[in-house]
Amino acid sequence: MAHLYNLRASARYRNQAAVFQPTRPSAIAIGERRRPDPRGRPGFLRVDTVHQGDWDGSKGVYHINAVDAVTQWQVVGCASKISEIHLLPVLKAVLEQFPFVVLGFHVDNGSEYVNHRVAQLLEKLHAEFTKSRACRSQDNALVEGKNGAVIRKLIGYGHIAGEHAEVIGKFYAQHLNPYLNFHRPCGFATVSLDERGKRRRPYKAEDYRTPLEKLQSLAGVEPYLKPGLSLAKLEREALAISDTQCARRMHAAKSRLLRQCKVRSPFPPPFR
Repeated sequence: MAHLYNLRASARYRNQAAVFQPTRPSAIAIGERRRPDPRGRPGFLRVDTVHQGDWDGSKGVYHINAVDAVTQWQVVGCASKISEIHLLPVLKAVLEQFPFVVLGFHVDNGSEYVNHRVAQLLEKLHAEFTKSRACRSQDNALVEGKNGAVIRKLIGYGHIAGEHAEVIGKFYAQHLNPYLNFHRPCGFATVSLDERGKRRRPYKAEDYRTPLEKLQSLAGVEPYLKPGLSLAKLEREALAISDTQCARRMHAAKSRLLRQCKVRSPFPPPFR
């Protein structure tokens, strides 16, 4: 009997007797698998989720990061879980904080976004729903870069319990989101072709501006703003406080928030 197991483990037996059926992927008809094409119009968002780690089997909070593809206008929210009952209210609050009408919604293939509830929400907004293509890592690269440059840099990698999601969401709405869009400059690349036809993306010094300044530089942007908003009103809100004062106020609020949340470091203490 033992020798029969040896024979069944041989490559010749597996080639003749074993039958393998590859997994048949099921097509999901939610969203269109393509790269969004904003054509210089604001309102085409790139959305992604950042998880704040686990601790003893308990999940941390989930940051909902949404970035406009043209102006880099960024709005961050926070949810305790990524189930529909917890994610949808946060997603609605994130979309309401954008000053312009949402025309497009692009995500990766995560099930927290690719579902019928999110599709119904976008259908009410008359926004197109797209998702990343296979083997195309650049489709959602903008928001992936913002995940590290903004969320990970400010909040870190430590575990934050899900019960603090509401407090973190208020910090984002009151301090972080205004700082990102009115006072923090972003780099906008100038695409050019070299002698071999390869695209180059240099970042010139004059191309660094805040998302609000980029929004103001677009021609004919007023029709894309939400009712009751204007560029003059957004500019008055930005000029109410200086860039340095806003950054200091935001960092002070962040320090109080992290002390309240009791962040647990994911790295072990150094050996002594």
